[in-house]
Amino acid sequence: MGKAELKLEIDEKLLEQARAAKVQMDLVMERALKAALGPAAAEERAKAWASENAEAIASYNRCIAEDGEFGREWRNW
Repeated sequence: MGKAELKLEIDEKLLEQARAAKVQMDLVMERALKAALGPAAAEERAKAWASENAEAIASYNRCIAEDGEFGREWRNW
């Protein structure tokens, strides 16, 4: 997933406080947007990820079906 540059305006004092606290504003913005979009958006992202990675997931599942889980013989539970 790529990143896009965003220009926005914010209260100067709030920005000063955030910088002084070394807040990673890009992470805060991403988390706030995800929260604002809600669970439906997260579900859509999950579906898109699964669709984009379907071939790799199927390949992994075939390997597990053929060879079993890695390290299974060393487990004691």
